[in-house]
Amino acid sequence: MDGREASDRTPPGVARPRRFRPRFHYELLVCGIRGHALIGNDAAELREEDGLVAREEDGIRWYRCLRCDSWLALPPPSDASRRYPPSREELELPLRGRPLRDKIILRAIAIDRAFHFVVLGAIAIAVLLLANNEAALRGLFYRVLNDLQGGVGGATEAPHSGVLGEVDKILSLRSGTLQLIAAAFAAYALLEGVEAVGLWYQKRWAEYLTFIATTLLLPLEIYELTQTVSPLKVIALVVNLAIVMYLLYAKRLFGVRGGPAEEEELRRRDTGWQSLESTSPEAIAAER
Repeated sequence: MDGREASDRTPPGVARPRRFRPRFHYELLVCGIRGHALIGNDAAELREEDGLVAREEDGIRWYRCLRCDSWLALPPPSDASRRYPPSREELELPLRGRPLRDKIILRAIAIDRAFHFVVLGAIAIAVLLLANNEAALRGLFYRVLNDLQGGVGGATEAPHSGVLGEVDKILSLRSGTLQLIAAAFAAYALLEGVEAVGLWYQKRWAEYLTFIATTLLLPLEIYELTQTVSPLKVIALVVNLAIVMYLLYAKRLFGVRGGPAEEEELRRRDTGWQSLESTSPEAIAAER
């Protein structure tokens, strides 16, 4: 086992943090929010084969969190609901390691895509309503503008710049053009919604779809920055670049870094009872 693999197997919170590129332990984050995943704390007795997840030493019971590998000292239960801890076949182990990291990051991207879906859908509905009520809204716009300009002694002419100028340009578009714009926004919203659902359930096809859709938009975002620079545009570009790099590099799309076969091997290493055995106190002591 090389040094990197041994470091990856070190329980979260035990390894000394790296100075320039600290490692973020998602297990500690989830346990801090949802609590530890303990086994045997409702059992009256502990057996020798339970030592991987629970053990008793000097009259003190120690329970191992199946997610973050923390050992907690707790008193034996006063009203045990079972004699022994459940067997391995009865348990569904919580996610840890790379699978847990990927779930959290993919769901964060899914929330971002869901937000885009809501915003783009609202824009599509607004543009469609505008297309269906264009004449009435144009007349209302110019009446309000006329009253505002007349009230301050200004000339009653159409605006050519600023927010009012942009509104005037929109109202000058034909109804058919506005309907096409609404359809484009609706299609884009639907794409973002599909990405959000697929990423939330960690579907491989959603990762490819998100990578392709995001990559195709990067040139447009860069072009927009060459025209006008704003904090929101910069943040959006940085976020989308990070998403593209994560999907390509960490999720190994298109065969990068070994592709899906390598990712599946790493998932097997980070999940299951084999992962717990490799990070048990005895195993860590033997490696050192």
